[in-house]
Amino acid sequence: MAEHPAYPVGLRLTGRRVVVLGGGQVAQRRLPALVAAGADVLLVSPSATASVEAMADAGELTWERRRYADGDLTGAWYALIATSDTEANAAASAEGERRRVWCVRADDADEATAWTPASGHSAGVTVAVLTTDARDRDPRHTAAIRDAVVEGLRDGTLVAPHQRTRATGVALVGGGPGDPDLITVRGRRLLAEADVVIADRLGPRDLLAELPPHVEVIDAAKIPYGRFMAQEAINNALIEHAKQGKAVVRLKGGDPFVFGRGMEEAQALAEAGIPCTVVPGISSSVSVPGAAGIPVTHRGVAHEFTVVSGHVAPDDERSLVDWASLAKLTGTLVILMGVDKIGRIAETLVAHGRSPDTPVALVQEGTTAAQRRVDATLATVAETVVAEGVRPPAVIVVGAVVGVGPHGTV
Repeated sequence: MAEHPAYPVGLRLTGRRVVVLGGGQVAQRRLPALVAAGADVLLVSPSATASVEAMADAGELTWERRRYADGDLTGAWYALIATSDTEANAAASAEGERRRVWCVRADDADEATAWTPASGHSAGVTVAVLTTDARDRDPRHTAAIRDAVVEGLRDGTLVAPHQRTRATGVALVGGGPGDPDLITVRGRRLLAEADVVIADRLGPRDLLAELPPHVEVIDAAKIPYGRFMAQEAINNALIEHAKQGKAVVRLKGGDPFVFGRGMEEAQALAEAGIPCTVVPGISSSVSVPGAAGIPVTHRGVAHEFTVVSGHVAPDDERSLVDWASLAKLTGTLVILMGVDKIGRIAETLVAHGRSPDTPVALVQEGTTAAQRRVDATLATVAETVVAEGVRPPAVIVVGAVVGVGPHGTV
């Protein structure tokens, strides 16, 4: 048997009995995929990990809390043998041979009748890798090949032509806080499939360099107090290109619906009858403080955090923020788009009861190579911003968590 390679095949297990012997780490890794495949899973094991037990409690599988017994593979289509008892594994494997049940042996691949490939998924495709050399069955090697293929499909560096009609429309993609590695897998895949990309200045700009030459990139940068593309013009551009049958990606910084005006664009597309897909992104409100070593919540320090926009001052009639109530909270306050208004914001918070000694951190260009952190207090933040030349984009964190770090300064 060792002279011949394994024959690759995809099992359709929906509604079919699969027996798993052993509830340890191997079962914990393999069970989610079996459940996702719709298998009728019977787990036979006197004990199980907490995660496996939670799956049983949730009704995702049937768990019989006992050791393996002859006859357990009756009616099974497939079996995973992963107990710590070598003799029981051998007996179950022999039963599988008698009953013609394909069996994976976690303890002895040479005695198994089936092997589990290193598998991954991307864009409706399952990638499964098996070694063809029985003498060199290194799981790290097959996993590395799988990862390379899946990553290539996800980031668009590995493109396979297909005849399927591609759905047109617009995808509102949250690009994350700036580091191109922090965009979601789905967002990166949609970028790779785009014909037109309308990008914000705060989106992950490095990703634009990876786009094929035929992709049209439209700059929708909204530079503070400089050139900008009006929201109506952005909406019209999205609609115009989508109506031409093109796949359009609106690449935005952070998350489309966190001060990103994403809903305005979604509403405009809906009115025009254009299909719209929303791809959430990692919001800078939590990711940028985290990248600077600041947790927005911390046990015994802050049990809540509030995210507000600081693009208009507290005394501006357009402001919708209840700054007086925010000043009374004991948790963390995260302010976006507030660098030039932070002086008046700090004064308002202090006037309504927040201590002037409250720590403040400003994190500029968070998650990028240009990231820097400047610390102050509510009493000093206005002059610190000027002295240190802090410029947007910057996330401002107000609260005791600013003093919490790896060494527990709070």
